[in-house]
Amino acid sequence: MRTLVKVSLLLSLCFTTSFIKASTQKILFGSCSHQDKTMPIFNAINNENADLFIFLGDNVYGDTENMSHLEHKYELLGNNQGFKKLQKNTPTIAIWDDHDYGENDAGKEFPQKEGSRKIMLDFWNEPKNSPRRTRPDGIYTAYMYGKDSEKVHVIMPDLRWNRDKLNSVGKVKYFTQRQPNNMGPYSPSEDPTASMLGEKQWQWLEQELQKPSKIKVIASSLQLLADFTGWESWANYPYDRNRLFELIKKHQVNGVVIISGDTHWGEVSKVTQNLDYPLWEVTSSGLTEEWKNVSPNKHRVSGYTNKVNYGELFIEWGLEDPMLTLSLKNITGDVFTKHQVKLSTLSPYK
Repeated sequence: MRTLVKVSLLLSLCFTTSFIKASTQKILFGSCSHQDKTMPIFNAINNENADLFIFLGDNVYGDTENMSHLEHKYELLGNNQGFKKLQKNTPTIAIWDDHDYGENDAGKEFPQKEGSRKIMLDFWNEPKNSPRRTRPDGIYTAYMYGKDSEKVHVIMPDLRWNRDKLNSVGKVKYFTQRQPNNMGPYSPSEDPTASMLGEKQWQWLEQELQKPSKIKVIASSLQLLADFTGWESWANYPYDRNRLFELIKKHQVNGVVIISGDTHWGEVSKVTQNLDYPLWEVTSSGLTEEWKNVSPNKHRVSGYTNKVNYGELFIEWGLEDPMLTLSLKNITGDVFTKHQVKLSTLSPYK
């Protein structure tokens, strides 16, 4: 009898030790939530009991220079019951895109960005002494989560405050060539130094990339890897995208994963060219918004969804080789697509 008790205790201890080692992190994310619409997708999101939710921009559709109107639109989002439950039970962080910045496809020329900044940061409960409130060049920020051996670094660039002018193809070319192919009206900038980030933010980003962590999540309001859709994306600013890739190689940054929003469709992209390891991107959009005419993307590694969706980054640390699962989920929380990636395949640098 004593032998059975000892065996039982030993098995119990082994199970407990194994369970403790198998720590996980669940990070959810999404974008494009129109404050005037119902948001039933929050029911599924709240059932997830996530460790973090990242709002990737277009968190409201403000589109106004009247700051009272913008504030009211945030109030509508804040009064949504699903959103209120999420904020109560799950840590949330946010960056903006054009519609919550204040104007469709707007950049550094938008005249009300200071007022918009205050409303946005007040809504997301940003501390009063936060650098995001006073930086002269935007609301970019970064967060660290987890202990040293399981650290996740979330980096959130501001792609609006400093963004140089977009390069348009013109109405005739758009309607005759682009629109029939489900592509937008923009082309890569002809200025080789045109940027969305600006030099000060680039210096900040280079410093962030060098901070130690196992995984770096670049939370971009715009698609980063999609080669060219004609809509707003990093592809319109080759200087920025090339500089990011070069910094990853220069500083031997392991574990970079990209999440993005904006598009009104969801997809997963993967790029290996001119890099030392594959870069993966999960685009999740939108929480309320849908787009029927999905643009081409040669880096897409599975089908797209043009229904409402949210993204998940699930990290299993307790394995000998930690596993990242990159997923898109639908309105009921069912998986549309997922890709499992071993951390070792994203970590070639010693």
